Amino acid sequence: MSLSETSGQFGSPGRPDAADPARAGRLTSAARPIATLAAASLLGGGVALAGAWAVGAFDDPAPLVEAAPVAAQQSGAASATTGSTGIDVADIYRRSGPGVVQITSTSNGQSGVDVFGNPVEGQSQQALGSGFVVDKDGHIVTNYHVVQGASRVEVSFSNQDTVKATIVGTDPSTDLAVLKVDVPAKALTPLALANSDVVRVGDPVVAIGNPFGLERTVTAGIVSALQREVRSPNNYTIDHVIQTDAPINSGNSGGPLIDAQGRVIGVNSQIETANGGGGNVGIGFAVPSNTVKSIVSQLLVDGRVDRAFLGVTLQDVSADVAGVLRLPASKGVLVGAVKPGSPAAKAGLEGGTTQVVVAGESYQLGGDMIVAIDGKQVASVDALREAIAAHKPGDKVSITVVHADGSKATVEAALARAPEASTP
Repeated sequence: MSLSETSGQFGSPGRPDAADPARAGRLTSAARPIATLAAASLLGGGVALAGAWAVGAFDDPAPLVEAAPVAAQQSGAASATTGSTGIDVADIYRRSGPGVVQITSTSNGQSGVDVFGNPVEGQSQQALGSGFVVDKDGHIVTNYHVVQGASRVEVSFSNQDTVKATIVGTDPSTDLAVLKVDVPAKALTPLALANSDVVRVGDPVVAIGNPFGLERTVTAGIVSALQREVRSPNNYTIDHVIQTDAPINSGNSGGPLIDAQGRVIGVNSQIETANGGGGNVGIGFAVPSNTVKSIVSQLLVDGRVDRAFLGVTLQDVSADVAGVLRLPASKGVLVGAVKPGSPAAKAGLEGGTTQVVVAGESYQLGGDMIVAIDGKQVASVDALREAIAAHKPGDKVSITVVHADGSKATVEAALARAPEASTP
């Protein structure tokens, strides 16, 4: 759940799909965000997150500061603070802790009228989360669901100073937000963002945050898995998510997941829970730093992120299933539905009309199969999603489809700007 949320808002915990090794790294339903405000999930088809944009230096005139990495552990006797993972937690905490902040967001409750028709002001609500400084200009990264709907945001630093923050921009689709505080540059400790593409399963990590309002708590663990998929507050899929067993709980949302060199590899955003509970069970998820780099650079310039949108719901099909269902192609992506008025609808793509169940999984048949984008073969939903995400709204793409009758066609679609909520 969101790191301070009540349980039950996001459906049942996700599980890897053991039946399909190609999907073993994906979650089939939403994990739970870990801050205070609710979030949810996936847009049917035309959205990908990390990996589709450049992950190098920011284009913003005031780029993120590369903080000095934590010094490597000296040879000889191990430090008393070095855990079983071999990471010097105390040293990382000493260097990176001052760059981690506590975020308090206040939202106004709904106003209404009492039984006598008199106006009644709604009660304000507070949410606690975490964040971290990314440059000397006072920019702070956190989760979108930490500040969602907030009328006032305050940031508390390690020296107990609390200042008002403004929201520079938010991106519900990746559950990220950028804040800004007006404080002297010398009071800020920016944390460096690592290249999350080089992270490996088993790498030691440290999480710093404010679980349950307990300021600047540090926990340690390892990278448990890579390439997970979780749901965002507006029903999109967040790709390339890092899974960790470092304990994170309600209030850790927006805090950094840090590698052995003291660099941020992800933003702690969601946790898996057991039996509807809200506590840590050793499965947490962090939005990867390369996604953070891309999204933050756009938020600093425009305050929002524009994504290309096709407007289809999609489904992977294996060659075996394609044979059983006698699909018109053995490789490709099945179009389950087409959003009315979307670029896909205007291009003439057709969704399925008949539902069939094979080995316990439902398929919508009778529609098109997308087999290529711009002449490049796509054999999975992930591949198609990334192909679309490589474009901007307004770009035209060539889509090769195989119709239900076996005929093949290539159509052109002018991509639109992705809507704020998911397709039905």
